Amino acid sequence: MIDLSRFASRRIAVMGLARSGLASVSALLKAGAEVLAWDDNEARRAEAEKLGATVTDLAEANWSGIDLAVWSPGIPHSFPVPHPAATAAKAAGVALVCDIELLALACPQARFVGITGTNGKSTTTALVGHILKQAGRKAEVGGNLGMAALTLAPLGTDGVYVLELSSYQIELLREARFDVAALLNITPDHLDRHGGFEGYVAAKRHLFDQLPADGTAIIGLDDETTRGVAQALGRSILSRGVTGISAYRPVVGGVYVDGSTGGGRLIDARNGSARTILDLTEAPALPGSHNWQNAACAFAICAALGVEAEAIAAGIRSFPGLAHRQERVAVLDGVTFVNDSKATNAEATEKALACYERIYWIAGGRAKEGGIAALAPHFGRVRHAYLIGESADAFAATLDGKLTWSKCGTLEQAVAAAAKDARGTGGVVLLSPAAASFDQFDSFEQRGDRFRELVMAMTRHAAATVTGGAA
Repeated sequence: MIDLSRFASRRIAVMGLARSGLASVSALLKAGAEVLAWDDNEARRAEAEKLGATVTDLAEANWSGIDLAVWSPGIPHSFPVPHPAATAAKAAGVALVCDIELLALACPQARFVGITGTNGKSTTTALVGHILKQAGRKAEVGGNLGMAALTLAPLGTDGVYVLELSSYQIELLREARFDVAALLNITPDHLDRHGGFEGYVAAKRHLFDQLPADGTAIIGLDDETTRGVAQALGRSILSRGVTGISAYRPVVGGVYVDGSTGGGRLIDARNGSARTILDLTEAPALPGSHNWQNAACAFAICAALGVEAEAIAAGIRSFPGLAHRQERVAVLDGVTFVNDSKATNAEATEKALACYERIYWIAGGRAKEGGIAALAPHFGRVRHAYLIGESADAFAATLDGKLTWSKCGTLEQAVAAAAKDARGTGGVVLLSPAAASFDQFDSFEQRGDRFRELVMAMTRHAAATVTGGAA
């Protein structure tokens, strides 16, 4: 566990006791800190108390004696309405930070990579971690992806923390420093939590405030907003400037993909000449042009960390893919089942719809702003849509007259119906919800795991039927 001895004998509040919150409680107590903890969930409070924390409602606490607040990024502290505990903490001058801050303060000798963006950050983070490990580097991957920050292994000067960062986490960073900071893209998301689009952009942009003058900034240039961030940052004190990346256009002094041949060639132009690194058709776990930006970003990050181009290319080729992100679960009777549960908005689902033909599309959940209207250019690829969750009525209204659809209610019913309709077509049953999971599931991971379970159950049944028939 990460050593937080610098907080020994200090009084620390931990607000929110999900995975990262409980990890923070455990690490702080082991370091000798006094921990006050709270969560609205009674079971989580009991877990914190069992660890040794003092469980108390932080909205009613005396904040004058508290040194720091470790705040769950999921709990509002400004917009749309701040939690009363946040208001009390700020009134007392107590800083709100997240567990990423504690990790960075505890391991100042390690190198840190922060990766953010509305879409693609999980794939890019996992890809960077895979490349580094394949190249023989010590690397830990976490943050908004996978393991809680304070459960990662301690790393020294030869180690790299590769962290996916949400806008919620970034706005809670204060003293943390990153050797490499990467921003893939920005499209409207989480607007209620940031007071609008400008606030959301500002939260993403704050990652570069944690970058020292000799740090490396990597920014996608494929949307107008991030181009504006790159231009503004290029005029700042960063001595190494900004490395631009693109999935669609040449970037002087950057990394980009040339798609003119159809396959997508990854090009390194950082040193003035355009050098082909690899053809991305050689990376089967990175389908579609949207993954070109992820590959370009991963190359730029690993190159900034001193990994040789050939080793980076080998890592990209061998990348196994990311669970819940266009995860190929099984092929049954010629039908491919793809788990894209992490696609919680239309922009993410668009990437998946563009990759396949003859799609039997499972969509729905708790709708995001804008719904699925923006996906209309891809409706021609969809043979039928199977709608689940709270958004079923709204999604049906958007699809009506454009393609056929069924309201299935649950994921179980949708998978069964889609599998039946797709049989013999050579098509793809695609779970790409374009909606959050919280109406029927605790997380997109739980939703994707359930999809995988259902598909594997069908696969086992089919295998048993064949075996029984042969006997």
